Amino acid sequence: MTDIDTDIDTDIVRTLVAEQFPEWGGLAIRPVARQGWDNRTFRLGDALSVRLPSAERYAAAITKEDGCLPVLAEHLPLPVPVPVATGRPGPGHPFPWSVRRWLPGETVEFAADVDRVRLAHDLGAFLTALRKAPARRGPAGGRHSFYRGCHPSVYGDQVEYALDRLDGTLGGDGTAACRAIWASALTSAWPHPPVWFHGDIAVGNLLTVDGALSSVIDFGTCGTGDPACDLVIAWTHFAGTERRVFREAAGLDDDTWRRARGWALWKALATMAGLSSPDPTGVQSRVLAEVLRDPVVG
Repeated sequence: MTDIDTDIDTDIVRTLVAEQFPEWGGLAIRPVARQGWDNRTFRLGDALSVRLPSAERYAAAITKEDGCLPVLAEHLPLPVPVPVATGRPGPGHPFPWSVRRWLPGETVEFAADVDRVRLAHDLGAFLTALRKAPARRGPAGGRHSFYRGCHPSVYGDQVEYALDRLDGTLGGDGTAACRAIWASALTSAWPHPPVWFHGDIAVGNLLTVDGALSSVIDFGTCGTGDPACDLVIAWTHFAGTERRVFREAAGLDDDTWRRARGWALWKALATMAGLSSPDPTGVQSRVLAEVLRDPVVG
């Protein structure tokens, strides 16, 4: 059973906008074709979008993004969804919500013309720039970021539970290999001052135009801390040369990449063991195979 609200519709958005931002009340409102899990998004005219948290646990991200995104936008090489206005709870929606500038493009998940090697380079360069943004006032990784930015050991109990539950289904010495990767991930910690991390670098949060990365969206799990969590896409999306290009462009030392591999391992195991969101097409089992095969270090 889930507490995700899938009934946020155009009528609710129209009422909220008309009551709180009457200057936009005459603009057309339509849902975007592909919705995320944490929020429901609607076009508001041609230049704006409305973003509404789908559950209480995602609502705090509205205030966080309101504070973070205008600051980060000044230091990043690509556009990010800077807030234009923030709405209050209202009829049909008990949480704050936001109005953003609309960013054009198709997500990497569905774009057909992506230059994957160029994407790997440009995404790595974006993450490098993100780490260099002033972090003094950034929120430390924790519950608000679902512990991204923290040490991967925060999910140690879930890894152990998943390995026990999946034992015998991982093939050959799969369980032992997973334990070795996890142990390696725990042998180091981020030795520098906290830096910005995005927290959910995934194909659904990367927009492309003409085959190239054009913007990065959904900073709801962002914060400051250890950036290892942002490298997981090396295993979830990239392969071969792309993976190596991403490694070089994103930088960071082998210890950080070992922690990143631990993050990827945790997510794959937790999903396969039923501790995370559903995975009917078995994506995470394929990710696990890549995690086991390629350490992306050295």
